[in-house]
Amino acid sequence: MLRPRIIPCLLIKNGGLVKTTRFADPKYVGDPINAVRIFNEKEVDELTVLDIDATSFRREPNYTMISDLAAECRMPLCYGGGVNTPEHVEKIISLGVEKVAISAAAIRSPELIAKAAARVGSQSLVIVIDVKPSGLLGRYEVFTHNGKNNTGVDPIDFARQVEDLGAGEVVVNAIHCDGEMKGYDIELISQIRNAISLPLTALGGAGSLADISGLIQRFGIIGAAAGSLFVFKGKYRAVLINYPRQNEKDAIIFHATPQRLA
Repeated sequence: MLRPRIIPCLLIKNGGLVKTTRFADPKYVGDPINAVRIFNEKEVDELTVLDIDATSFRREPNYTMISDLAAECRMPLCYGGGVNTPEHVEKIISLGVEKVAISAAAIRSPELIAKAAARVGSQSLVIVIDVKPSGLLGRYEVFTHNGKNNTGVDPIDFARQVEDLGAGEVVVNAIHCDGEMKGYDIELISQIRNAISLPLTALGGAGSLADISGLIQRFGIIGAAAGSLFVFKGKYRAVLINYPRQNEKDAIIFHATPQRLA
């Protein structure tokens, strides 16, 4: 049976685990391998790891780090950062990673999506769409390079394009909500959900399990990803790796009334 997924998202900078606010002011929160070990114990649904330096500094993926993460990880793992060619995608999958995330390279060279999907299968290819409001009511634009480069691309049109090209999943990442812990941008997620039939994951803004519950109540089978929620605890944001217990997850998932399944 298909179920919603609750997904911690870990950001890597200079080899360390960090958390940002609106893609800025990275705060060191620990060692990524140690975080993976804790999430193993908590039996998370899936884990996403994004190297936020690789694309900005035009670096290839750190294959040694990826191999170490994959060897430690006992749940499905998605890696993104510095992925620019089909060969990058194929090599990462060969290291034991289940999914590869592409962001800026998919904007720059959309044909990469079809080429990569042909090599590893659509189910292993995730497109991350980093989005901010455009200034016009209800409209958004796609950004790259840690939110610094405004592409002028409409995320709804781009989501449709990546589906046509063979992507297996879309992650919509609300830059303006990142680290704020004030809730997901439901309007943005709705626009993407209504545009495509691919599996969809929402990232950016979750501040409580109630936010995740509300997301699942609204959209049904969806990925609910979060960063701060799973690495901070309490109003002072003390660093503490956490994740809902099984009974909490069941309450979130089975007490929800999906309005749309996809």
